[in-house]
Amino acid sequence: MASADTAGLWQKFTASGDQKVREQLILQYAPLVRYVVGRLAVTLPPTTDQEDLYGYGLIGLIQAVEKFSPERGVKFETYAITRIRGSIIDALRSQDWVPRSVRSRTRDVSEAMSRLESELGRPATEEEIANRLGITSQDLAHLLSQDASPFLSLDELVQVSDDGQSITWLDTMADDRPGPSQILEETEFREQLGMAIDALPDREKLLLSLYYQEGLTLKEIGMVLNVSESRVCQLHSQAALRLRTWVNRYLGIEKAPKAARRGS
Repeated sequence: MASADTAGLWQKFTASGDQKVREQLILQYAPLVRYVVGRLAVTLPPTTDQEDLYGYGLIGLIQAVEKFSPERGVKFETYAITRIRGSIIDALRSQDWVPRSVRSRTRDVSEAMSRLESELGRPATEEEIANRLGITSQDLAHLLSQDASPFLSLDELVQVSDDGQSITWLDTMADDRPGPSQILEETEFREQLGMAIDALPDREKLLLSLYYQEGLTLKEIGMVLNVSESRVCQLHSQAALRLRTWVNRYLGIEKAPKAARRGS
C-alpha cells in the first residue's frame, strides 16, 4: 500500500509533470529494479554483468513512472515490475546471447512436446520427449539448461505492441481502460490459462506457484523440491515450453498437431 507521501508525489506528478517529483518517484522505487535483477540473474550465465542489467531495468522503471496512471486502479509496484523485467529482456534479446542452434533445438523440444501431448492426451514425460527427439534424458536436461533464461519464462506469454515493445497482459490492462469485450476476452484467457497450468505435471505446477506467486528464488525452490538449482531451471523451462505452446494455439499462432491414426 502506497504511503500518504508517495500518494502525494503521484498526485503532484500527474497534475504537473514536475521533473523533480519524477526524480523523487524514480529514487523511491529504485529498489524494485534490484529486486527484478536479483530474480532474473539466477537464470542467466554467471558472466552477465548485473550492473548492466540494473541499467536496462532502470530504463524500464523510468518508462513505468512516466506512463503510469494511478486512477487505473493497478498497484504501481506490480505495473513497474513488468516494465522493468520487459526492458531487461528486450535488451538481452537484442544481444541474442543464446546461440541460434540452441534456440532451434528448443523449438524442436517444443514441437515434440506438442505432438506427444496431442497423441497421449496428457503431459509428456521427459523420457518420452527425449525418445521422440532421439536423445538421452541427460541431453534433454542439458539443452533445457542452456536456454534457461527469462526468454523462456512466463513473461514469454506476451504480445508485442505496435512499437515493438514486449508487453504483458497486465500492461494492456493498465495502459488502456478495457471495454466489456476486452474484459470478457481477458477473463476467458485467464480461465483457460488456469486450466492449462492445472494440467501441468504436479512438480512443474508447484514450481510455478513457488516462483511466481510465493516469490521464492530458484535456490529456495530447489530446497523445497530437493533438487539442484540447475534442475529447477530445467523444470521451469519445460513448464514454460508447455504453456507457450498452449498460448500459441489459443491465439491461433499455431495449430494443434493431428494425432497419428492408429493402425495405418
